[in-house]
Amino acid sequence: MANTTANKKTFLNKLGNSTGAEMTFIDHLEALRWHLIRAVLVWLTAVIAIFIKIDWVFDNVIYAPAQSDFISYRALCSFSHKLHLGDALCMPPVNIQLQGNTISGPFMSAISIAVIGGLIVAFPYLFWELWRFVKPALSPKEVKYSRGSILWVSLCFFLGGAFGYFLLAPFTFNFLANFQLGTKGAYLYRPTLDDYIDTLNNIILGCGIAFELPVMAYVLGKIGLISAKFLRTYRKYAFVVILILAAIITPSPDWTSQLIVSIPLLLLYEISVIICARIDKQKAIEEKEWS
Repeated sequence: MANTTANKKTFLNKLGNSTGAEMTFIDHLEALRWHLIRAVLVWLTAVIAIFIKIDWVFDNVIYAPAQSDFISYRALCSFSHKLHLGDALCMPPVNIQLQGNTISGPFMSAISIAVIGGLIVAFPYLFWELWRFVKPALSPKEVKYSRGSILWVSLCFFLGGAFGYFLLAPFTFNFLANFQLGTKGAYLYRPTLDDYIDTLNNIILGCGIAFELPVMAYVLGKIGLISAKFLRTYRKYAFVVILILAAIITPSPDWTSQLIVSIPLLLLYEISVIICARIDKQKAIEEKEWS
C-alpha cells in the first residue's frame, strides 16, 4: 500500500514536468494551462480558417454525400460493373434538399461545421499536447513502448473518419432518403440542415473513434485487462455483431454491399488480436527473464 501511494506521488510530481524538479499542485495546473492554451489556439486557428472558406467547405465536403454525383456513388457502381455484378453496388439516385426553420439556422450550422471541422483537422496536435503533458511522468520503458503513438492514433482516427465519410455516410443518406413510409405519399421527406449536419458529424466522429480499436487493444493489453486468448474466445460473438451492424447500415440485402462495410471492422478486430498476441508474447519473455 505504501509503495502504491509512493508511485502515485512520483507520477503526479513528474506529470507535465520537463525539468525533473519536484512540482507542486500549482505547478501542475500552470503546466496544464499552457498545454491547453496552445491546443486551443491551434484549434481556433483551424476553426477560423474553415469558417472563412465555409461556402466551399459546405458545397464540396458537407453537402457532397447527399448528391448523386458524389465520388463514392460513382466509384462503387463502377467497381460493381468491373466485377460483373451488374448494378449490385449501384445505389438509387439521391439528391437531398435541406430546409431550415429558424432565422439563425444557417449561421449556427456554419459555426457547428467550423468547430467540428477544426477539431478533426487539429486532432494530431491536440493529442500531441496531451502526450507532452503526460510523457514526463512515464518511465523510459513506457516511453519506448508508446513511441509513435501520435502517428498511430492520428492515422487510425483519420482512416475511421474517411471510412465514415466516403462509405457509411453515402449508404446512410441513400437509405434514409429513399426509405418510404406508407404507399400514399403522405410523408414529405425534407430533413433540416441541423439534422443533416449532426448526422454527418456523428458518423465521421463515431467511425474515427471506432477505428481506435487497435490502439485501445494495445493499451488494455499492456495493463492486462484483455489478452489475445480473450479476444479469440469471443471472436465469433464479435463477428456476429459486426455482420448485424453491416446489415443495418447497408441499404441493400445483397451480400456484396454488406461485405464491403463489414470487412474494415473485421480487419480491425483481427489486428487487435495480433497486437494483443505480441504483447502476451513479450510479457511471457519478460516473466521468464525475471524468474
